[in-house]
Amino acid sequence: MSWRRQVRQLGGLGAAMPRALLARIFINHRRGARFTGVWQSRDAASAACPTKGYDDQGIADISFDLMCKRAVWDYPLLFWLNRLLPDHPAVLDAGGHMGTKYIAFSDLLDLTGTRWTVFDLPGIIEAAQARQSAGDIPAQITFASQQEGLEACDLLICSGLLQYLDKPFADFVGGLKEAPKYILLNKVATREGRAMFTSERIGQNRVPYHIRDRQLWEAEMGAMGYDVIDRWTIPELGHVIPTHPWYGRSESRGYVLKLRGAHGAPDCGPTKPRVPSTL
Repeated sequence: MSWRRQVRQLGGLGAAMPRALLARIFINHRRGARFTGVWQSRDAASAACPTKGYDDQGIADISFDLMCKRAVWDYPLLFWLNRLLPDHPAVLDAGGHMGTKYIAFSDLLDLTGTRWTVFDLPGIIEAAQARQSAGDIPAQITFASQQEGLEACDLLICSGLLQYLDKPFADFVGGLKEAPKYILLNKVATREGRAMFTSERIGQNRVPYHIRDRQLWEAEMGAMGYDVIDRWTIPELGHVIPTHPWYGRSESRGYVLKLRGAHGAPDCGPTKPRVPSTL
């Protein structure tokens, strides 16, 4: 590293220090920074987040309407779902909240014949089932809060789950009835360097938030028996932890994984569009 670059980095850190101090002073304020603190384990981060976290009906409705709308980073998922659903109709949407992806995608994808199951924490699922009973959520979605008893799926979706998952991803997938042929991952928080945990403010709650070591994480996916057949970055969702700016900016990533040796839809090339008949 050149001395000029070192000077620029030191200057940047010097400018960030007052903001970091201010973020630490207001760390417990209801309007404090979204991300605060750094820990090397989930247990340590959880101990610093004494609220119920995500398993709370009280935060289930936060941003629900916004989450039911498509964002720019949803379109890689749409591309691959359009390709894969015709041959892989059994979908497990893990961490799928109250079926927001199903709702957001339903006017662009033909979901006829798709068996879409949303798996999430009990508090979220209770809130979702109440909304579904009131007619606010499509009846076609199945909800589950226990991994045991889940039907085998062809296609596993994890959009925004991995930073909150309380077990290694390999253990979660290994606990399914069968290994999914395809896994679609989106909004995976990564960094170039050692993994860490921070805390994220969601409403009045704080939850541990896992930022993975990119290189180790990509090696882990290979060790699980999956090949990465597509990947993308989401610059809008990277962030600097205000209380610890010297760790740099995280990067949000997406991946498509195919089970090694699995047969099914082609990885690339033309495919018959699967769009709603109403379009």
